[in-house]
Amino acid sequence: MGSNTVLLIKPLAFAVLALLVSSAMALDWNWNRATATFYGGRDGSGTMNGACGYGNLYAQGYGVLNAALSTVLFKNGATCGQCYTIKCDYDANPWWCKPGVSVTITATNLCPPNWALPNDDGGWCNPPRPHFDMSQPAWEHIGIYRGGIVPVLYQQVKCWRQGGVRFTISGFNYFELFLITNVAGSGSIRSMSVKGTNTGWIQLTRNWGANWQCNSALVGQALSFMVTSTGGQTLYIENVAPAWWAFGNTFASNRQFDF
Repeated sequence: MGSNTVLLIKPLAFAVLALLVSSAMALDWNWNRATATFYGGRDGSGTMNGACGYGNLYAQGYGVLNAALSTVLFKNGATCGQCYTIKCDYDANPWWCKPGVSVTITATNLCPPNWALPNDDGGWCNPPRPHFDMSQPAWEHIGIYRGGIVPVLYQQVKCWRQGGVRFTISGFNYFELFLITNVAGSGSIRSMSVKGTNTGWIQLTRNWGANWQCNSALVGQALSFMVTSTGGQTLYIENVAPAWWAFGNTFASNRQFDF
C-alpha cells in the first residue's frame, strides 16, 4: 500500500476500540453552564443509532461515553463527533453531584425538544436550553443516579481517535451518501467534497448528521475526498476508495485531523 492507503472494512467487522475520547486539550477554554440527564441503560446500548448516523457506536470506535445534544448545541448535525469535557456543578448541587471529577463524551445524537412540557419542567432539550442527555455510564461518572438531572459545566475539547478518518458509502446509482467517522481534532466537519477518477471536485451537502450527499454518477471510479474540519484544517485524502468500491463498504484512510 502506498501513501494513500486504502483499507476496506466490512460494516461492523472491525473491533470495538478502547477509550478514544480522553482529552487534555481544550478547544474552548471557557466553562459553559448547562444541565444533564441520562438515557440508554446501564450498558449504554440504548444510545446506539442516533441522529448523527454513526449506527453501532461500539463498532465505530466511539464506545458508550457519548451524549445526545439539545437543539441549540446540536446545530442541525454540525456538532456531530465533537468532544466535550463535562463536570457536575457541585457548588450548585452538592446533593447529586460528584465532586472533583469529569468525563469526556462524544456528541452522537440529538435530544429533541418536547414542546408539551415547559423548559424548566421536563422540556430539558427545548430551545434555547443547552442540555446533554448523556449515556448512563457517562453520566454516572459525574452524578448520582437518583439525581435524574444535574447542573453541569462543559467545554469543547480536542478529540483523540485511533487510526485515520473513515468513509462509509451508501446510496444507489446517482445518489451517494458518505458517512464520515473517526474524526479527531475538532471532531466535526464543516465542508466536504468528492472527486472521482473522471470528475473534478464536487461539493457535497450535509444530508443528516454526519452524512454528506452527492447526486453524481460515481460508481466505477476511484474516490478522493477534500474534507475541512470545523477547526479549519483541510485534508486531501486521495483515492481512499478504489474503483471497485460498492455501496455499504467502509474505507479507512491513513490521514487524521489535528484540529
